[in-house]
Amino acid sequence: MSYFTTPSRVIITCHKRLAPYLEQEVKDLGFDIEEAFVTGLRIKASINECIKLNLNLYCASQVLYSLGSFTAHHPDDVYRFLLQMPWEDIIAGEGYFSVTSNVQNPTINNSMFANLRVKDAIVDRFRDKKGTRPTTGSDLIGTVIHLFWKNDSAEIFIDTSGDSLARHSYRKIPGRAPMLEALASATILASRWDRNSTFINPMCGSGTLAIEAALIATNSRPGLFRDNFAFMHVLGYDQEIYYAEQDKLEQQIRELPGLRIIATDYSNVAIANAKKNAIAAGVAELIEFECCDFADTEVPKENKGVFFINPEYGDRLGEIAELEETYARIGDFMKQKCGGYFGYVFTGNLDLAKKIGLKAKRRIEFYTSTIDCRLLEYELYEGTRREFNKEPAPLA
Repeated sequence: MSYFTTPSRVIITCHKRLAPYLEQEVKDLGFDIEEAFVTGLRIKASINECIKLNLNLYCASQVLYSLGSFTAHHPDDVYRFLLQMPWEDIIAGEGYFSVTSNVQNPTINNSMFANLRVKDAIVDRFRDKKGTRPTTGSDLIGTVIHLFWKNDSAEIFIDTSGDSLARHSYRKIPGRAPMLEALASATILASRWDRNSTFINPMCGSGTLAIEAALIATNSRPGLFRDNFAFMHVLGYDQEIYYAEQDKLEQQIRELPGLRIIATDYSNVAIANAKKNAIAAGVAELIEFECCDFADTEVPKENKGVFFINPEYGDRLGEIAELEETYARIGDFMKQKCGGYFGYVFTGNLDLAKKIGLKAKRRIEFYTSTIDCRLLEYELYEGTRREFNKEPAPLA
């Protein structure tokens, strides 16, 4: 059986609260959603189709192809089931593999022990069938096998991704408290930006929001920045399938010569790093970087789009007092300079957000690290009150 052409259960995982945006992405790629849950969704697909998913998705973390489910009360049950599987048809005898897991079982107090039992089963199967064995380790640079085990239900997967897709691989200099690339993409997809109008990003830090905006607007997919995925190390991999998918990515990139993405920061170091990251992402020519206070950021009067800012949240009293003034200034700037735009403030501190002094039209829930966050949307009227009808265009 060729796993590359045989459909199976596929679980696409994501960070908490990104599932609605991931679900839309997967639908836009032509897949039917069988089930959606808090941290991902389930579809049916072959590994060749998983190649397409790995290359295209902005909001995903892992794409997991199921090899089978079973009942396991004890780690030895995991070992016995996996010992019967044809690992010699999945992993090269001279290859390298890693094991990851998500385990919630009363017999396990350390997931590393569950990983070890999976490795033992694979290695013992190889020794029995081939008289040799592949090497193994924790680096996700070869074939990756994933165990999901909750209570008595277990399922074993080929992780077709390897390193998390949530990091888009262009960011060489992360800067201070960087926003996860998948999260940045999801917040942009959640906004009303039409991907043609102006995108203004003060306090840009390492440039993640501005870069993701440029990638989404031009339909440049994250898979273009990686040259190693775990599916490449599964026996039966056809690199021509991968090259064909890569060609599709390159052909679908949009040229947008009139697009303006403006990114500013008061730190010269942040701007220098953001420029380097934008160069790595291939979008430096689309972003206008400037070192200045956010209140001095240019707000074009034509082709009005969105003002998008991710200020600090603060965790000490001195910082909070200083940030109260910053949030108030953000509100003043939006009121005085951004008429006709949609304003977006991403924050993990709703008490500080009150200092903005504007009523949010929408409060969209997100999560970053251990912080419960909100993307606050403001309609910034120009002259008399009018309704905005802009809706984001679907991803091509």
